[in-house]
Amino acid sequence: MTTQHVETLIIGAGQAGLSTGYHLRKLGRDFLVVDGNDRLGDNWRRQWDTLRLYTPAKYDGLPGMPFPKAPWTFPGKDEVADYLESYALRWDLPVRMSTRVEALRATETGYEAALGADTITCDNVVVATGTFGRTPDIPEFADRLDPGIRQLHSSAYRRPSQLKPGRVLVVGASHSGTDVAYEVALTHETVLCGRDCGQIPFRLESRRAKLGLPVMMFLAKHLLTRRTPIGRKVMKEIRVHGGPMLRVKRADLEERKVERVTDRVTGVKDGLPQFADGTTIDVANVVWCTGFQQVFDWIKLPIIGDDGWPTELRGLVKDAPGLYFCGLSFQYAFSSMLLPGAGRDAEFVARRIAARKVSVAA
Repeated sequence: MTTQHVETLIIGAGQAGLSTGYHLRKLGRDFLVVDGNDRLGDNWRRQWDTLRLYTPAKYDGLPGMPFPKAPWTFPGKDEVADYLESYALRWDLPVRMSTRVEALRATETGYEAALGADTITCDNVVVATGTFGRTPDIPEFADRLDPGIRQLHSSAYRRPSQLKPGRVLVVGASHSGTDVAYEVALTHETVLCGRDCGQIPFRLESRRAKLGLPVMMFLAKHLLTRRTPIGRKVMKEIRVHGGPMLRVKRADLEERKVERVTDRVTGVKDGLPQFADGTTIDVANVVWCTGFQQVFDWIKLPIIGDDGWPTELRGLVKDAPGLYFCGLSFQYAFSSMLLPGAGRDAEFVARRIAARKVSVAA
């Protein structure tokens, strides 16, 4: 058993964790980034094969390092993963991979992170484990579906060849669900169910996007924030239902003959998925594009609200001095869950850590 002490422990080596490390380094603070994956960027590499960012490269750079692609191209998920690796190397950030925190507890002087037989103690800890969590949110009744139905959560979906021959039901019509349904419809009869979350009024790769995206990015950073009534309203919508259709449009789904059902899947009848109106649908596959759960049971502190989200504001936890979050959906604004928003949130948290250190020392 070994024990190590650092001033600040950052849990998670994604864009939020690395950006926080960058700003702490600029401020001359001591820190360590840990991550449970074997390779930096693996959370991106594990996404479906054709995933591309919804923001062009000109907006996707982290603090101090532009994204190395033409400004109006949309990077693929493996390019994002490689960029994060390069970013950590460029700024010589202390990152320890294959290091999973099993429990985080408060001590008399700070915090203690358990990593199997080893322990890391710290004055501050930043939880940067992901925007919406990493635990698939699949309804309990899914276990009662006919065993012959192939089930995948979107986190396990890579390509249509994973699916059995026959009809596919995609559950969840946010941007990820519509992307998956559009792709799968090339090879399978496809049904997409779930509420219509809306769509942006232009195509991402169009000329109109060069006018529309800057406006959207301004709104995402400065209007849709937790300080404004409309921002707080959108926050509740996004955290519960996800975002609107981005790359794929309603017309695209119609063109590929995707059957659209706006009802929800609420249960199982005779081994088949059942909609809220009581009807069932005979399918060979179900892809659950139903998002993720925020699971913080490893944090042994009473800082999780009834809605399952940390009781934080801009990443600061009032009831646990020295504990911070970074990278949460709507941590401050709509942009918080995007690469373009990671740097601002991380800088805010890093400056509070540095100010706290000065205050404690004084």
